[in-house]
Amino acid sequence: MKKLIKTGALLASAVSLAILSGCESASADKAEGFTGNLSPVSQAAVAAKASTTGIPPLASLPDSPPVPPDNKQSDAKVALGKLLFFDPRLGGDASVACASCHDPAQGWAWAEDLSRGYPGTVHWRNSQSIINSGYYPGSFWANSVPSLEKQAPSAAKGGVAGNGENDIMESRLELIPEYRKRFKEVFGDEHPLIGNAWRAIAAFERTLNQTDTPLDRYLKGDNKALTAEQLRGKALFEGKAGCIQCHNGPLASNMEFYNIGVPPAKRWEEDGLAQITFRFELYGKGANEELYRTAKADPGAYFRGKNNWDLGKFRTPSLRYTMYTAPYMHDGAFYTLDEVVDFYNKGGFDEDGRTTGWPKTKSKLIKPLGLTDDEKSDLVAFLEAFSGDEILMDKPELPEYAPLFTLKELKEAKK
Repeated sequence: MKKLIKTGALLASAVSLAILSGCESASADKAEGFTGNLSPVSQAAVAAKASTTGIPPLASLPDSPPVPPDNKQSDAKVALGKLLFFDPRLGGDASVACASCHDPAQGWAWAEDLSRGYPGTVHWRNSQSIINSGYYPGSFWANSVPSLEKQAPSAAKGGVAGNGENDIMESRLELIPEYRKRFKEVFGDEHPLIGNAWRAIAAFERTLNQTDTPLDRYLKGDNKALTAEQLRGKALFEGKAGCIQCHNGPLASNMEFYNIGVPPAKRWEEDGLAQITFRFELYGKGANEELYRTAKADPGAYFRGKNNWDLGKFRTPSLRYTMYTAPYMHDGAFYTLDEVVDFYNKGGFDEDGRTTGWPKTKSKLIKPLGLTDDEKSDLVAFLEAFSGDEILMDKPELPEYAPLFTLKELKEAKK
């Protein structure tokens, strides 16, 4: 590590604006922290740990994520956001909702290597869970938007995701009496405004949190919350396996960017539609001609600043709720936590000996670990302690369309 974590820059969940644009520098080993407010006891523990290692320890999450001052929470806003989250009319052809790619029954994600796309397409990256997303400093694998309020329209209007248009989506909301009533109540809109739809969805998403995992209970003093196997795994996590170097703090992520060696998606080799989507995204994100024609792997954070040293780097994912969010990595390369641990144990190579398509930027932190089978089993057991009970939710009954005017009113208007 070239840069020590300062004592006051440790709580990933408390202040989410500190590293909105921060990508890992040319040094693949840099790790940054967050600024935030800790209790005096936690502050002392964090300071002691950071002073000796430069790495913040694992910590429990606050009960609720930070709320932006321009989008305060309310029960009515959350209820509206829940409806809109499940409503496919906020999209292109009214067939794809937020919940289509963030399905409660699939970890609030999508249980395939690449997320489902807009009809006739397929997405180019794995769908990330939205559980605890309110604590994050930004959204998407490359941290390309700074808030949940920005994430919702980016997805709903993305060419291979929702593919929606503002005027069409807004017009649909106008044709639904229940939405007209709720937007008036929550935002004071005479007519539903699409920007406020995203604010309502963000408010709903901030209620989807899990802060009562076995690990949280252990960190709060319940010495029986973890099994003996998980305690051995925790020691490996913080020691021999080196996971703590990147997966630290309350979110079990430093929210920094690394190329850990994940190989290119095999699906691109055999699925023509997935390959077309990949080229479409390269073009849309401003790849130069050489990159467009030759890239065989996702450039990742490169698109944030067009710096070659960011090729193949992605934000460290949180380990929370991961029991329910397989497959893992930005391209869904691994379907079990056992496969993930094997990948790291081999120094960033899969079972076929494949590694990143951008070897020059592969992090020096990634190296063979020498874990035994028993140690790998212990480590997987500990990883499961980052997840509590599964969070499920039934799809709400959505309000129906109704004409804005009666036939009689239209006839009167023509006169």
